[in-house]
Amino acid sequence: MLSAPILTVSALNRLARQALEAALPLMWVGGEISNLTRAASGHLYFTLKDSDAQVRCAMWRNRAQLLPFRPENGMRVEVRALATLYEARGDYQLNIESVRQAGIGNLFEAFNQLKDRLAAEGLFDAGNKRVLPRFPRGIGLVTSPAAAALRDVLVTLARRAPHLPLVLYPAPVQGADAAPRLAQAIATAGRRADRDGIDVLLLVRGGGSLEDLWPFNDEALARALRACPLPVVSGVGHETDFTIADFAADLRAPTPTGAAELASAGWHAAHQEIATLGPRLERGIERQLETLAQRLDRASLRLVHPSERLRQTRADIDARAGRLARAMKHRLEQARFRQAALGLRLARLQPELSGTRRLVAQLGHELQRAAQASLRQRRERLETLASHLQHLCPESVLARGYAIARDSRGRVLRSVGEAGAGMAVDVQLADGTLHTRVTGAGPDEAGQKD
Repeated sequence: MLSAPILTVSALNRLARQALEAALPLMWVGGEISNLTRAASGHLYFTLKDSDAQVRCAMWRNRAQLLPFRPENGMRVEVRALATLYEARGDYQLNIESVRQAGIGNLFEAFNQLKDRLAAEGLFDAGNKRVLPRFPRGIGLVTSPAAAALRDVLVTLARRAPHLPLVLYPAPVQGADAAPRLAQAIATAGRRADRDGIDVLLLVRGGGSLEDLWPFNDEALARALRACPLPVVSGVGHETDFTIADFAADLRAPTPTGAAELASAGWHAAHQEIATLGPRLERGIERQLETLAQRLDRASLRLVHPSERLRQTRADIDARAGRLARAMKHRLEQARFRQAALGLRLARLQPELSGTRRLVAQLGHELQRAAQASLRQRRERLETLASHLQHLCPESVLARGYAIARDSRGRVLRSVGEAGAGMAVDVQLADGTLHTRVTGAGPDEAGQKD
């Protein structure tokens, strides 16, 4: 009989983990947090329990740092987790993917769906965000007159920019009718901006639960924020609170106080810059005055009384006139000397032309006689050549009784054998041409006319 294989503890726990993870998919589990531990690495370890059972849970740092709230012992939560087994100790536990507070899971789901839909429309695009004016004329505020956020904004602006006027557009920040009234107040602020002298709008509310902040997750409010002609700063809740209004606004502040600080940042920075620019301006003016004083001193040293300036000018003119007269006299003397030298050279180089003229006349007579003799000789030679050429001319030969026979193509016939019976032959005589046809050819035969 074969014995069953023996598993190690590690192999057993591995098989149990694989079976557990295969049988139980990612799921939502609700319970109460207890024994919460925050490790130095950032991981969270706690027990999730109800009245009858408990299970150990682990949430790794990369997931824990994304939580929108701080988990505490005794808090009822809903966790999205994968059931698994910690093989080293054989402990069954949940690996947590995300956590939400119990009872508001549907609100979270609605928040995420609305956020994703509006983001897909481009309502939250960074390219559509407007820049806050550095020095606003006034600030509009949309909040409840009874809200603590109003006091925070007033205290902050009184400290940072007390000169700025603040216009309140009241609206409830909690309750069933809060969202439409907030949207109406934003629209009113946009219409009255020029008349009220405001350049930026703050939408603020203090902290609270998700249910308390739910009016700020309204779609109509988000669209009113984007339609507002003024840049809007959202300061709703605490730093960890996020609402749809935060994404739709042009700028999000972590708190109402932060919103007031962002709106007055330019004026506050200007006060600080003035404190530093004053001494710099004073030093710059002093340096400019010192530079101008030095330029004035140098100019005064160069300043000359008009009578002295005239005396110096006359002296300079007299000196220049003397130098000019001496230079002209020297140039004239040089010109006279050069003219005399050139006259002597020209007198030495003048040729004797009388003998040359006689020689030229004699050579001209001899050239004329030689040309006439050459012309006479050439005429006599031309007449002789013309006489010889006349004897050799074909027409002269034909005049002595000779003839030239040609075939129909104009070729000269030099032999009887070149002419056949019936062949057309042209016979050129001294006074014309005979058109003949050969009837017979031979040493003793003669051609006859057609």
